[in-house]
This record gives sequence, C-alpha cells and structure tokens, in this order.
Amino acid sequence: MTLLITGATGTVSGALLHALPGTDDVRVLVRDPARAPRGVDVAVGDLHRPETLEDAFKGVETVWLLTAMGPDAPHAGSNAVWAAREAGVRHVVRMSAIGAGHDAPTRNGRLHVLSDIELAASGLSWTVIRPAFFMQNLFGSVNAGTLYGPTGEGRMGLIDVRDIAAFAARVLADARPHHGRTYTITGPESISLREAAARIGAGYQPVGPEDARQAMIQAGLPEWDAAVNVEYARAYASGWGDYTTGDFAEVMGHQARAFEAFAADHADRLGG
Repeated sequence: MTLLITGATGTVSGALLHALPGTDDVRVLVRDPARAPRGVDVAVGDLHRPETLEDAFKGVETVWLLTAMGPDAPHAGSNAVWAAREAGVRHVVRMSAIGAGHDAPTRNGRLHVLSDIELAASGLSWTVIRPAFFMQNLFGSVNAGTLYGPTGEGRMGLIDVRDIAAFAARVLADARPHHGRTYTITGPESISLREAAARIGAGYQPVGPEDARQAMIQAGLPEWDAAVNVEYARAYASGWGDYTTGDFAEVMGHQARAFEAFAADHADRLGG
C-alpha cells in the first residue's frame, strides 16, 4: 500500500512520519525537494497547481491530506481530492480544524468545513480528523518565567501533536472501520493557559488581541494568518473550546497525553 503524505515539511505531518511503523511504502509531496524528509519516496508538486499532481498521486492507495491555513486552502484541498479520484485512491484521511462549521467563529473553521463537505461528497472513502489546540503552540510563548497568551481565561482541550500523529497513523493503517467518520480529538482535560503556566512553574500574562496580532506579524506570520489566530484567541477566551471528547480513546484505547507529560518532555522549550 502506497501512502502519500502531504504537508510533509510541517509539524503534524513530520510527527506522523515518525509515528508510522515504517516508511517503505510512503511517498511525501513537497514543493522544494531540498526540504524533503530523508528515507522516503519524494514527489515534487504543489496542491495549488493541479497540473503538478498526477505523478505524485499515481499508484497511491491512501492519502494523508493536510493543507496549510490560508484563504485559498479549499482550492488546494479540492485539487488534492480531484487528483485522488483520478488516480483511483481508496481512502483519504483529512486533517481539518476543531469546530469546523458554517457557523464557526473563525474564517479558518468556515473554510475547512467546505473542504470536509467536498471530500464527503467525492465518492472516495474518507475520514476527517479535527484536533484541538496544539500543546506545541506554546513553544516560544514563555519568556523570563512568564507564559504570554491571547486566550484570556478560556479553557481548551489541549492536545500534543504527537498524539495527533499517533491517531492519524492508526487510522491510516486500517482505514476501513473509520470510513465516513469525523473525529474531534482533544487531550484528557480542558485547561486555561493560566493553569498551564502554573504547571510549568511560570506566571501568566494575558495579551490583548491587537498586541497579539502585531507580535505575530513581527515574527513573520502572514497578516491573514495572524488575524485568524486572533479570531481563534477570542473564541477560546469566550469558552468556545472548553470541552474534551472521547474520540481519541475510542480509537487508541487510551487517553491522550496529559499536559504534565508534554511539559516534562519539553522542559527545555518551556522554561523561558
């Protein structure tokens, strides 16, 4: 079985490559071959350029579909689904966004649901995974013993990216029981950034939405992405993400990592 991994140079797909039991039948789709992971078959192409995808999808049975956040993400997803149909792909596992829906409080969530619906209507076998706020998003947010965050006192079902990857690897290994399923995966508890800060021995400093947007832009994030991240921050601050689900344990047979385990593994990156 040939598995095609998109978004292979990103955080989640990179973790997925490590979570897979082997990579002999794995192909990665990259725009820049110089950035491709080692030890796997490499296909050069761009989801935004459908003319580059035929060879990449040829002979593929299963696809891990991850598109970068942006206003044209549905275009990239649509191109991937069409290429998968043309190539005779059997199953697509798509990473969506938590709370994706026509009524989502973020543009990213409203765009993701368009791609979720298109995949479901494509005639392909499919699974959609909607992960909660990544614990790894906290990297770089601790400085001099203080955790800075724009989500106020809102609680979130934080999840470790490694658990997202392990979940995806399990679904990809045998997709049949997961056809037509949409999973929202969270960590085992919903906590605020203030609580997270206390657990790593740091103080917590809330950051206003405009200050957060400016900081992200100064760090090099595109303006659209920064604005959407602020939309998420406002939603989380309102309590929108204050829940957990049983989806992870249903598939994996155990709970996702607790925040303390994540913090212990990454103390060097959370210690300011």
